[in-house]
Amino acid sequence: MKTGTIKQILLITDGCSNHGEDPVAMAALAREFGITVNVIGVMENDIIDEQGVREIEGIARQGGGVSQIVYSQVLSQTVQMVTRKAMTQTLQGVVNQELRQILGNQASLENLPPEKRGEVLEVVDELNETVDLEVLILVDTSASMKHKLPTVKEALLDLSLSLNARMGNNQFSLFIFPGKGNEVEKLLDWTPKLESLTTVFAKLNPSGMTPTGPALKEAITYFKEKHSVRGYLSRHDDEFYEESI
Repeated sequence: MKTGTIKQILLITDGCSNHGEDPVAMAALAREFGITVNVIGVMENDIIDEQGVREIEGIARQGGGVSQIVYSQVLSQTVQMVTRKAMTQTLQGVVNQELRQILGNQASLENLPPEKRGEVLEVVDELNETVDLEVLILVDTSASMKHKLPTVKEALLDLSLSLNARMGNNQFSLFIFPGKGNEVEKLLDWTPKLESLTTVFAKLNPSGMTPTGPALKEAITYFKEKHSVRGYLSRHDDEFYEESI
């Protein structure tokens, strides 16, 4: 079974987008490119309004991912849970696709006899620990997130430590929205560790607007650039090899 690399966008926000493209439409576009979009809505003592909840759920649904609304005190556990749950969900989707190819269009994991289903789930669990994972993190730095950013930083550091125990390769990158003078700003290029967040987060200056749609659009572009460059280099290496023999 070929799973390739699991690609996730992890969106952390506390409210509604109010600038740029429709984030739900951008999440649907991400899914078309094989990128799962997960959303965590962060509360403190306040409550995210109904429009915010609908948007968070809509982004995750159209992005094929997981959504969760939590108080900032339990953000760390939630970030890890959502990332892991989305991995399992993605892998189960791959399994179902394979089953349909082998057994027909009506086949799925749920329709297997209990014994066979257990065997397949063991394979999914193993893949959870061995498959390569890329997580592009989008952090809302609008004004209302100011007091929540230290908690976000700690949650992402815990996520890095948790996932580094896996056998598979992990790659993280970090974007914020809005950025300094732009709708979106890249803070960290692809890296297996997130320790540099300690210095980066101290320099953030939260501002007013919430351009969630443009942030998702930029994340999709960044994924596409990463994989198109990798594909070009692979082809180039093959050509070099063929010319050398």
